[in-house]
Amino acid sequence: MPSHKIERIASDISRHISDILANEADSLLLKTITITGCTVTNDLSFCKVYFTSLSDLDKKTLEKELNDASSYIRGEVSKRVDIRHTPEIKFIYDESIQYGKKIDDIINSLN
Repeated sequence: MPSHKIERIASDISRHISDILANEADSLLLKTITITGCTVTNDLSFCKVYFTSLSDLDKKTLEKELNDASSYIRGEVSKRVDIRHTPEIKFIYDESIQYGKKIDDIINSLN
């Protein structure tokens, strides 16, 4: 399958998961989460969704909450994305935002 098709599917999944979390999630904790990226394997069997959150909770707690809700989210994604098999979804905390903030703080302290 061409990589541009995989990238489009990953983009669609990311967009729909963001919409599901913002508009349909029952938990207020899930509403604080921002999806930062998504990668899908070439055979469309597995999807890694990267996220960050402004809440003060531990990243392991957030990952557990999202991965517990992944079956519901996968079902909702399957209704919205037109592919034969909806990939298994695993949520991973994205630390690049915190790393970027740390680098920015270091640069600001030098000036």
